[in-house]
Amino acid sequence: MAVVDDVRPLGSELERSYEVYVRGRLKFRVGQIVYVAFSRDEREMGFGFPKEERAALVASAPEIFSMPPTSELRFNWVVADLEALDATEAREFVVDAWRMVVPKKLAAAYDLAHPDGPS
Repeated sequence: MAVVDDVRPLGSELERSYEVYVRGRLKFRVGQIVYVAFSRDEREMGFGFPKEERAALVASAPEIFSMPPTSELRFNWVVADLEALDATEAREFVVDAWRMVVPKKLAAAYDLAHPDGPS
């Protein structure tokens, strides 16, 4: 079972990333791009995910993943039940979402520095 505090340190650890609160919700950004957002009750984590792959992700584990609200379908986004993820999975989704919004050079540097994935 993952909780926000399992992934929160990544918000300041990942290069160019920072955390903000918008209308009472914790979000991680790079510039103005939000790549992770938590629900107000911190039970759900929305994160950047390729549009063309999200239907398969949701179909593979509908008890964990869901599509974003209709108004957000145009974005590369998916939602997860945070309690259904373990801490390692949650951190991996955060890092993968971050990779989508930073230059490839930064993502490659992170991979070199963390060959075993996010800790």
